[in-house]
Amino acid sequence: MTATTIYNWLLQLGLPDTLASTLSFIGIVSALIMVALITNILAKSIISLVIHPLIKKSRIRWDDRLIQYKVIIRCSHLVPIAIIHLYAPVLFATNSNAISIITTIVNTYIIVITLMFIDALLNFLRALWEEAEVGKRYPAKSFTQAAKLVINLIGLVFILAAILGKSPLVFFSGLGAVTAILLLIFKDAILGLVAGFQLSINQMVMVGDWIEMPGRGADGDIIDVSLTTVKVQNWDKTITTIPTYALITDSFKNWRGMSESGGRRIKRAIKLDTNSIKFVDEPLLERFKQIKVLVPYLEQKLNDIHLHNDAVSRNLAELINGRHLTNIGTFRAYCIEYLRNHPDVHQDMTLIVRQLAPSENGLPIEIYVFTNTVEWVQFEAIQSDIFDHLFSVLPEFNLESFQSPSGADLKQLTLQK
Repeated sequence: MTATTIYNWLLQLGLPDTLASTLSFIGIVSALIMVALITNILAKSIISLVIHPLIKKSRIRWDDRLIQYKVIIRCSHLVPIAIIHLYAPVLFATNSNAISIITTIVNTYIIVITLMFIDALLNFLRALWEEAEVGKRYPAKSFTQAAKLVINLIGLVFILAAILGKSPLVFFSGLGAVTAILLLIFKDAILGLVAGFQLSINQMVMVGDWIEMPGRGADGDIIDVSLTTVKVQNWDKTITTIPTYALITDSFKNWRGMSESGGRRIKRAIKLDTNSIKFVDEPLLERFKQIKVLVPYLEQKLNDIHLHNDAVSRNLAELINGRHLTNIGTFRAYCIEYLRNHPDVHQDMTLIVRQLAPSENGLPIEIYVFTNTVEWVQFEAIQSDIFDHLFSVLPEFNLESFQSPSGADLKQLTLQK
């Protein structure tokens, strides 16, 4: 049944010419839309009830992403479009204007469906890429977003060409005149695309990396890298959003190397009161000999001292004329042996106990070691345990830590006077 058949039938019923023409057009359009909707529902049902279960039953797992990202089901929109495209010229054989309008709508809808399918396909390919090992090193989100942006812009040109009945080449040739405007509108996207390419190729940042960027208020884990922004979840659970190109133009610290090394650095100093530094006398030496980890050090050091003092053969009544053990040197030796025997210290990485330059705050003895874990909570616990112990053993070496006088100290001094 065509529009002409319905029109003639309505005229036979005695309806006016204009009303019969309008009703016949509305009836055919309504019937065509109804058929299109029904066929679309049937197509989706076949995909959901037949194709999707077959995919889920397959042994391979990557095809499940086709369901997740609706790659196949979006093809169901082609069925009603095909029906409209085939039957519209027949139903509106005598109405060239209606055929022209329907053709424009069909062409526009085909472009839209194509863009939707490409969008789903890019999401599917990105998911497969990120599941692979290479995807962890080279995130693809910024590239897929850039591809979507370019494809949608091209699609928009084709849609305008279909609606206005012009060749797409006419619009593409006119893009040169608005290039400056496009560059201004998509400045962040263009800069982000270039920056994302550099970040990925050079493996500067990845999702999961801990970065510090004080200038942007970022200190935490990267949770998302997109075309225009990088999202960082700080340790206080706030989210900092950084322009992607800022990671190229500004400096930042990436802690990935520490995480991959398996060890996290401890670099902290104990400040000693210089007034407590002295040569080791016999009672103190006897106390040191009771410390098991110091026995090898003391045997070697005392032997070296005796050989040196015997060689110089000077008056050793004055301590300054010879070599002698010091409590601070012995303390450094103890720290080294203590750390070498500590179960939570990474023995294959740098281990140093050194003096720093003295200052008005005493003489710093710096501990520079690495723990055998990179987990934050465990690291802090290990670091605290090490310094708890080292501060506690200072009296055994007749050493005192330095700290500025407090109000209680001044009060006690006043009372003593």
